[in-house]
Amino acid sequence: MIETGEFSLALTGSGGKGVMHAGQVILNCAAEAGSHGIMRRSFGPQIRGGESAAMLRLADRPVHNMGDRLDLLVAFDWHNFDRLAAELPLAPGALLIHDPHHGPTPESITAQAPRRVELPLHELTREQRGRHANMIVVGLLARHLGLPLEQSVKCARHSVAHRGNRIAEEAADGVRRGFELESGLTPQPLPLSQPPAKATWMLSGNQATGLGALYGGLGFFAAYPITPSTDIAEWMARELPRTGGRFMQAEDELASTHLCLGASYGGVPAMTATSGPGLSLMMESLGMAVAAELPLVVVNVMRGGPSTGIPTKSEQADLDIALHGLHGDAPHLVLAPNGIDDCLSTTRWAVELSEQLQTAAVVLSDQALGQTRAILPEPELDPPRRDLRRRWDAETSPYRRYAPGGDGVSAMALPGTPGGQYVAESLVHDPAGRPSSAARDHREQLDKRWQKLASHDFGKHWADIEGTGSLAIVTWGSLTPAAREARQMAARNGIDVRLISLRLLAPAQSRQMDKALEGVETLLVVEQSHSGQFHRYLRAHFELPDNVRQLHRPGPVPLRPGEIREALEGLAA
Repeated sequence: MIETGEFSLALTGSGGKGVMHAGQVILNCAAEAGSHGIMRRSFGPQIRGGESAAMLRLADRPVHNMGDRLDLLVAFDWHNFDRLAAELPLAPGALLIHDPHHGPTPESITAQAPRRVELPLHELTREQRGRHANMIVVGLLARHLGLPLEQSVKCARHSVAHRGNRIAEEAADGVRRGFELESGLTPQPLPLSQPPAKATWMLSGNQATGLGALYGGLGFFAAYPITPSTDIAEWMARELPRTGGRFMQAEDELASTHLCLGASYGGVPAMTATSGPGLSLMMESLGMAVAAELPLVVVNVMRGGPSTGIPTKSEQADLDIALHGLHGDAPHLVLAPNGIDDCLSTTRWAVELSEQLQTAAVVLSDQALGQTRAILPEPELDPPRRDLRRRWDAETSPYRRYAPGGDGVSAMALPGTPGGQYVAESLVHDPAGRPSSAARDHREQLDKRWQKLASHDFGKHWADIEGTGSLAIVTWGSLTPAAREARQMAARNGIDVRLISLRLLAPAQSRQMDKALEGVETLLVVEQSHSGQFHRYLRAHFELPDNVRQLHRPGPVPLRPGEIREALEGLAA
């Protein structure tokens, strides 16, 4: 085991080379051996032929981000490599394995002076026209990382079992060939937990999002495919019917929200999933959910923008539209998971809050969370909660669906309930739901919708707060694991840092934030956007210390723990 208890590697090559497949097999083998780890995906928008990289970090403890540097890089070819070179920094003395058939090594790699090993994949697979070159790499790496041959063969065979016995055996043969190659590599045993990890799950953030929705009581899901959220729809199409729910693929994003609103009106918790451009199209429907007080959850898996942007890469630049994209005064919920495992609990919470408060909830995940797979400890899950809406008591008459008063949450009758007829109207309406242009009704309903969010007790889930230092990091979403690791690195250097990671972004929790910031003299705001959207959000809603610094950049290059640690040390000096 290496001294740091971890090992990071990346496999790169043009689309169609099987880079992602090989990475997933290695992650599966590592999990069976007792390792923790994650696999992050980076690729171009092309279906075949574009650049791609599978990045793995394996450790003897749970890890939630890719860390700072790669110990090993395997290049199947150099096709369009420079498009993702900035995402693949090498550690000093890192090892490069590459096929000399594909030409000279790019300057972006040679400048980092890695140790080199040539692997003639083209020659090894020429008779097979390149088939199973990725499995040869799996076998080679399995030997290098100290993974048992038969376990690696089993993982490879299982990964293609759905394609038939012939393909499965060819994959197994490829692993054996790679394992037996005399490559000259010095073995680097994989970091394993002691004792070996037990009761672990392997899932992506998008899968965790789907599972969290099911545990939140979801009964209906409709969506239109869009990268990088499509994985949620694919998972839901398979899993939701098993729980008695319904799945529908809509003709576009607007239709998906309307289908969900119809299901919600009928009393069924409903959700859709999309990415940036789709969220833009959904704004009017979200406004209707707010005005008609219909529960609706929209998961937005953020990607690089604006417009089509970089569909396959991550960014945190949809914050502004999620918070302010609805026209008029439209109070709603905005939440953000702060890790792959948190995609489950935050999405569950969003479904439950939306049902309780009868409003729209936007969940801001991103590509870095959604399409990264992780080996995680098995979570403890409470059974799904049902019937969270405040139901109308038929003995209370006449029925006024939008009656103000109390906490602002009014009783909701199911369609067909005798005496409970009402119109779920997006026009300004009176307490009975009848359209109205009266100033009094408009003000009354605006107050009501604001009150139900303002008076709700969101508890401690609004943020994760760690430490008590006068120097603090405030961040959100997928940057939380890197910020948390940076805080731990700073602590080893004697710097006490407080971490505040917001999970509930709207409604802003001003009093809770005031308490979280007590004693903080210097604040570092960490985010993945070009314009500093999160910093502007903080300035608008909270009383911040006088000394506030920013660390931000757009995607797709992530902010890494070492960068954040350096910024903290500079502020502490």
